[in-house]
Amino acid sequence: MPGCRVRMTSVLLVSALVLAAAPAVRAQARAAGDTVGATRAGMLLEMLAHDSLEGRDTGTRGSAAAARMLAAELARAGLEPAGDSGFFQRVPLAWQTVTLQNGQTRRRYVLLDRPEARDSVPAADRPAAPAVNVVGILRGADPQLRNEAVVVTAHYDHVGIRAAVNGDSIYNGADDNASGTVAVLEVARLLARRAPKRTVVFVLVTGEERGGYGSRWYLEHPVLPLRQTVANLNIEMIGRPDSLAGGLGKAWLTGFDRSTMGAMLREAGIPLVPDPRPEQRFFERSDNIAFARRGVPAHTISSYNLHLDYHRPSDEVRFADPAHMAAVIAAAARAVRLLADGPAPQWAPGDSFGQVAR
Repeated sequence: MPGCRVRMTSVLLVSALVLAAAPAVRAQARAAGDTVGATRAGMLLEMLAHDSLEGRDTGTRGSAAAARMLAAELARAGLEPAGDSGFFQRVPLAWQTVTLQNGQTRRRYVLLDRPEARDSVPAADRPAAPAVNVVGILRGADPQLRNEAVVVTAHYDHVGIRAAVNGDSIYNGADDNASGTVAVLEVARLLARRAPKRTVVFVLVTGEERGGYGSRWYLEHPVLPLRQTVANLNIEMIGRPDSLAGGLGKAWLTGFDRSTMGAMLREAGIPLVPDPRPEQRFFERSDNIAFARRGVPAHTISSYNLHLDYHRPSDEVRFADPAHMAAVIAAAARAVRLLADGPAPQWAPGDSFGQVAR
């Protein structure tokens, strides 16, 4: 495709080289004495937003290579695989051609009813590579609470290869949402050092940019039943500081007062503030909303500052702030441990999502 900075045939080779560098990432982080280190966060971000992954569009070879990286990191963190194929939860998608009101046609994904149904779809209507969520589980340590789950999510997909801007057609999605994906990996690594009371399920979802397919599929096929899922904490776009959240190392929580989660985190001294731009309706614009619609108290951590690189090829690693990411990741890890060890959050009285049966 004109404007690409890497050749399509090099994807698997370069991705393998990036994955092979993972031990060096960990060694440098240890040498620097990092707990949640800027060095490690930056290197993981570079891996996920690398040109070789071609923007991680759902159902592409670049997305499949990213999924393999994520599964390897969850395994190294000590998590158990919790998909239907190891760490992979297959999300059965097929292309469908639809006619718009103006008479034009376009292709979009549709969810099939089971993974095996993909085999009966004509080859031209199958994604280039199977779409998968990457799912790992950390079993809770408390004999009673371990049957309850906190689900931590981030979408790892982005929008792939599109029209070139200044000669660049790879939409790397460093902030959106390689940054949140790195956060989930790091939270998993930190919590695995000492298991919390409740079970924590880490779900790196695909298809968010295509219509939330990955989170929808997970909710139909959860690791623990939804009635035992006490909270969802989603992480989206933490790559850059937001002055309205307090700048470096600070982030905000969507729907802060819609459940008791916001107050719980604030009382624990975790540096998350209410979403400073409620008019943008960010509570409804990420994977947490799918959980909320099923009655699970669900919110998103973010520090998106409305930068102009959103959904553009310029959303690249060089504009990210690893020190900021490291601080937000540390806050997210504290938040997840509080949710896994403390009282289960509840929807605020009268909130519409509190009336939904799981």
